[in-house]
Amino acid sequence: MRALITGITGQDGSYLADFLLEKGYEVYGMVRRSSVENFNRIEHIRDRLRFVQADLLDQLSIIDALKTAKPDEIYNLAAMSFVPTSWSQPVFTGQCTGIGVTMMLEAIRHLDRKIRFYQASSSEMFGKVREVPQKETTPFYPRSPYGVAKAYGHYMTVNYRESYDMHCSSGILFNHESPRRGLEFVTRKVTYHAAMIKLGITDALYMGNLDSKRDWGYAKDYVEAMWMMLQQEIADDYVISTEETHTVKEWVDTAFRCLDLDYRKYVKTDPRFLRPAEVDLLVGDSSKAKRVLGWKPRVSFNQLIEMMVKADYDLLKSQS
Repeated sequence: MRALITGITGQDGSYLADFLLEKGYEVYGMVRRSSVENFNRIEHIRDRLRFVQADLLDQLSIIDALKTAKPDEIYNLAAMSFVPTSWSQPVFTGQCTGIGVTMMLEAIRHLDRKIRFYQASSSEMFGKVREVPQKETTPFYPRSPYGVAKAYGHYMTVNYRESYDMHCSSGILFNHESPRRGLEFVTRKVTYHAAMIKLGITDALYMGNLDSKRDWGYAKDYVEAMWMMLQQEIADDYVISTEETHTVKEWVDTAFRCLDLDYRKYVKTDPRFLRPAEVDLLVGDSSKAKRVLGWKPRVSFNQLIEMMVKADYDLLKSQS
């Protein structure tokens, strides 16, 4: 089996590449030409991967990439994925995270409709939630340019599935974290700064809204669900979540307690980190994925934070 992963250098792409290699796949990564390469997350498997250069905003380059890789499965994980940046770059976010999905679907439609396609949808599409918990049939109310773009890509995936009889599935993934998470994301920002404070490198952590509630899981668990979706005879959409909700404050408290610290002594609120429109509560109903795919999360909220804190503490200590 051959798989093509867009966004292979990201958190999810790297874990998915690990997973597919273990399954015996030939794995291709689609990467953009860049003056600075960032293969840190896949350095340990780089010699086992093949790469094709293409850009989600360049239709011909995508077609050429598919002709080279000849994939049985495509996992579209590439996006402008940092929600705060989507406010300052809304047009680029719409192009990359939304239109880019259509570019890929069009390439599949013209070249080989037997290719199975996975679209990385997002819980941010629910935004100002219409019901709790959120499931596949919950109406979307996105509250950021990122959420809007993801909703567009999601519905385009549904349309190509229904219009052209293509095997296109979407995973509506709720927040998922790991030691490979980027430092700009709030979860990693917290674990990294907690470790810095413990080691005496800094003495404060500046945060935005501590009352937002999220459904946090482990990225390595979630990429397995992506693969499971493409093994089904019939393509469909699935919510992937832990079905638990926790506040940002709980995440902070747990991370600091892992290092025997009281977060209240170090954490300060900074208006710069508040969103123009906040998403207050996300918690998913993943009963369909459990029933149809046989998927369930393995790593708990506390285990995930402990794993990330330890990784950051060990990393920083090795550098000091």
